[in-house]
Amino acid sequence: MKKNALEQEEAFRDYALQENLWKVLLRTGTPLAFYQALNTLYKMLDSLMASHINAEAVSAVAYLSQINITVSAIGMGLSMGSSLKISEAYGAGDYGLVKQRVSNLFAMVGILDILLLSCIPFTGFLLKAARTPEELIAIGSTYFNIELAGLAVAFFNNAYIAVERSRGNTKRIFRLNMIVIVLKLAFTAFFVYVLESGITMIAIASVISQAVLMVIGLKNISQKGSSFRFSMGNVCLHSKAVAPLLKISFPLIVEKAAFSAGKVIVNSMCSAYGSLTVGALGICNNITGIFSNAQSGYQEGCAAIISQNLGAGKPARALEAFKKIFVINLLFGSAGLIISLLSIDTLSYLYASSSHGLNAEFRDIIRNIFRYDALGTIVPWGIGASVMAFMYGLGKTRKILFINVCRLFLFRILLLWILQRFTSLGSESVGIVMMASNSLTAVLACILVIFDIRSFCRENHLTSGKCRISDE
Repeated sequence: MKKNALEQEEAFRDYALQENLWKVLLRTGTPLAFYQALNTLYKMLDSLMASHINAEAVSAVAYLSQINITVSAIGMGLSMGSSLKISEAYGAGDYGLVKQRVSNLFAMVGILDILLLSCIPFTGFLLKAARTPEELIAIGSTYFNIELAGLAVAFFNNAYIAVERSRGNTKRIFRLNMIVIVLKLAFTAFFVYVLESGITMIAIASVISQAVLMVIGLKNISQKGSSFRFSMGNVCLHSKAVAPLLKISFPLIVEKAAFSAGKVIVNSMCSAYGSLTVGALGICNNITGIFSNAQSGYQEGCAAIISQNLGAGKPARALEAFKKIFVINLLFGSAGLIISLLSIDTLSYLYASSSHGLNAEFRDIIRNIFRYDALGTIVPWGIGASVMAFMYGLGKTRKILFINVCRLFLFRILLLWILQRFTSLGSESVGIVMMASNSLTAVLACILVIFDIRSFCRENHLTSGKCRISDE
């Protein structure tokens, strides 16, 4: 068993470092793209089933879920940053260091879980601090409590998925995610349509499905002979061991927490147009997110490949991976834009329909926001995701933090404040802000990466031909 596990890990390492990059990126990134797209799809179906209750339930799920995402950003940032260092050690062939970093990651996640569970008695304060509308607190406070408890499970799952991603085992990620999605949707449908329960049972369905993934993850990381196995004997939490993980992860934690917190601020600002606008924005984000999150999946796969090649001393191949993922995401985003624009009339009708009939006002709000959101999100997001894949691979997480802070606070919150204060636009201003913020972020990312590429080429003595951004 030990020999087989090590042989599989060594075989993929050779594949990532030597095989045709188009094949490597598509093999590694496509399962992650489906993983991210299906994650968004099940959130869409979640909202769709919540709409069967009423439009206010959709808004409550959209608003409170975003607060949960803000809290979960700590675990997500730590997992993502650590996975890059694990990939780097894997690419260098230092399997002892891989074992240590994997074990340290899960040990730190365990500490985070203890801290998170101790915060549950203060959930009422968290909701008020997030300026949650009173009507949504009344509808969803119990839902939020259950979701927050489920984050402890999600923290572990994020770390487990990050470890599988760093070893290139993206097909397993896809299969496991399918299990979670099927269970989640099956339980939610049963609770909503058969038992006619409220949104609290939607949260319980989520916890059940995530718990199943946690059980599978515990089994897989206990596999003997694997370099990616968790072992208490490999836990070494002294400063030299954890500093590289925390250094690269901290900007990601701040970035994801700030970005999610900023979305909560945006939701709060959107409530000025009524609670239906909050729900409509969440729906539009989910629809465009099917494609933009899939592009983020290609980003994650590419970042792991770049890290592995840098760890193996192959900078030219790492740069070539960036060029190719740029082309993949651009083509994927163009196709996604066309599909989403063609489907919005049908989707808006489905979301605005409930057991009480069609809510025409809600449908109009969804369409008004979406026409701008789709144009400014899907293609620009792919461009930005490709740039950030290169930055992630280089470990430039502080620069990624800067880009996303600009996206949120300068290009999004400030612009929305200006439109609310100085124009008479209604809910469509939210869509305009989404379009502007994502487009400007792509422009900013492209400007910054040009300097990174030039510096990267100088440091690694690459020729001008290797440093051209366009694909050859």
